[in-house]
Amino acid sequence: MNTHSRVKGFYKLSVAERVKWIAANACLTEEEVQKLSGGLSMDVADSMVENVIGQIGTPLGLAANFKVNGKDVFIPMATEEPSVIAAASNAAKAAYDLGGIYTFSTGTIMRGQIQVLDICDPYAARARVYEHKEEIMEQCNLKDPTLVALGGGVKDIEVHLVNTVRETMLVIHLIVDTKDAMGANAVNTMAECVSPLIEKVTGGRVVLRIISNLADKRLVRARGVFSSELLGGGEIVKNIISAFEFADADPYRAATHNKGVMNGMTAVVLATGNDTRAVEAGAHAYASRTGKYRSLTTWELNKDGNLVGTLEVPMAVGIIGGATKTNPVAKIALKIMDVKTAEELAGMIAAVGLAENLASLRALSAEGIQTGHMRLHAKNLAIMAGAKGDLIEQVVQRATEEKDFRYSRILEITNSLKRGEDVVDGASE
Repeated sequence: MNTHSRVKGFYKLSVAERVKWIAANACLTEEEVQKLSGGLSMDVADSMVENVIGQIGTPLGLAANFKVNGKDVFIPMATEEPSVIAAASNAAKAAYDLGGIYTFSTGTIMRGQIQVLDICDPYAARARVYEHKEEIMEQCNLKDPTLVALGGGVKDIEVHLVNTVRETMLVIHLIVDTKDAMGANAVNTMAECVSPLIEKVTGGRVVLRIISNLADKRLVRARGVFSSELLGGGEIVKNIISAFEFADADPYRAATHNKGVMNGMTAVVLATGNDTRAVEAGAHAYASRTGKYRSLTTWELNKDGNLVGTLEVPMAVGIIGGATKTNPVAKIALKIMDVKTAEELAGMIAAVGLAENLASLRALSAEGIQTGHMRLHAKNLAIMAGAKGDLIEQVVQRATEEKDFRYSRILEITNSLKRGEDVVDGASE
């Protein structure tokens, strides 16, 4: 696939025209095109979760202008929040001619934790676990020969002593390469199967046996150079850097700052059928790794006066197993991006997170976050007020001109335009 992510006026195309364009460029079949609008069948939904009675739709859009590791790509994003996809696309445009966004992954290693209680000699027990390391690893790997054949499986173990208010717990970490799977099922199965051996070696009682979502051995890093000129000039860039410094120093600001990162990342995680809660939990835990909740991104000036952004975040996602294969739309999203490995997918997600954060900071540093956001939100309000077709844009345009996005005012505008009446500020005539 040789898709150019810079398509002038892509957002102005109708839904049908966008679908036709991406179908041609991503080589989607007619069946795949139909599934984009059809979503899940009730039979598939019933096989995924319990007590199914229906489905809830989330809009799926495409972020444009992305170049990731030299590859032009449209990135599918599933989100209910207006302005998120447009914001990511606009920020990506500022990096496109300067090389785009580059990403690097540290691998596909996950941790499985085995909690051992009621140990009278925890330090000696830790030593005994290390003495039986090879036996423990071998027993775990026997549970997933397919993963081992692909080069994955348990690669190491760590043994930690965790002091709580009541006792010293022994916690064994299985260091597992899960390859192109997120890995929860494989890791949890291994942790459970090896627990009897752990109890025998330690003399303790195993309780919890589960994956950790703080995937600090599965990091993805993203870096992009963004044109200061396209962002609005030196004063705005200076404000962006100041906003980052504020977030890095103050957890109250950092929470909203990192929410901007996750606006982008979570939308891609959801679009590809991955576990949004796992990725978000890992990201926020990683932001607190120094003992203080801080920014996930950094922003600084380079020697050319352009803005340079970096992001480092855990990324436990996969392209095989789970909803990535069960949900037909998730499979199509992966096909559109043309990703071949979980690490490549992680890079796409991180690139969007970096761009989304910049878009938020740029808006805050210039016209304020509400200007663009409310214009897009006004579409939802216009539809709520009963506008349809071309009337929606007319209502939005009028509300934007007035800078009045209250639902009551949008309802007045909608009703007046429906009746073919002139609209005046604050009232209809």
